[in-house]
Amino acid sequence: MYLKVKLNWNVVIPARNLDLNGLMLQKAILVRLLDTFAAKKATKDLGYLVAITTLDKIGEGKVREHSGDVLFPVEFTCLSFKVFRGEVIEGVVHKILKHGIFMRCGPIEYLYLSNKKMSDYQYHSLENPCFLNEQTGSRIVKDASVRCIVIGVKYMEAQKEFQAVVGLEGDYLVYKVVGILL
Repeated sequence: MYLKVKLNWNVVIPARNLDLNGLMLQKAILVRLLDTFAAKKATKDLGYLVAITTLDKIGEGKVREHSGDVLFPVEFTCLSFKVFRGEVIEGVVHKILKHGIFMRCGPIEYLYLSNKKMSDYQYHSLENPCFLNEQTGSRIVKDASVRCIVIGVKYMEAQKEFQAVVGLEGDYLVYKVVGILL
């Protein structure tokens, strides 16, 4: 789920941001790195880029001939979030439909649990739609936490987002539904 990753990126500092004071240069490099990091959002290999934990090294700058900007190689450690097939995760329900539910888990907005993957639960369209387990009386309602297993993960390059299909078929998954009980 969470990965600690060491990365090497290049940071370009515009000539107008350069001065003789080294602390201001370090600040400019860090600010530019944080901006670039936030804009990246996610990658297929690393998952969602969550936070930079340490700035390990700033290399020697190289001046670009035409613009006068300076390129600095930087090495840093960051935290990323990625789900894997077969992993047990906990999602929070945000939309209930007749054919299944959509959940969120960390930065992932689209976890889909099909009604075919929760065979013990039946859809009920009350004033607040839900999936009800007749045997245990437990309900999957909006804002409930559901423990599930990841069946498949897809990376959407254009949106820089992940989507996952999950299921309740496995040990200790069905009984971890937290919701309103009758």
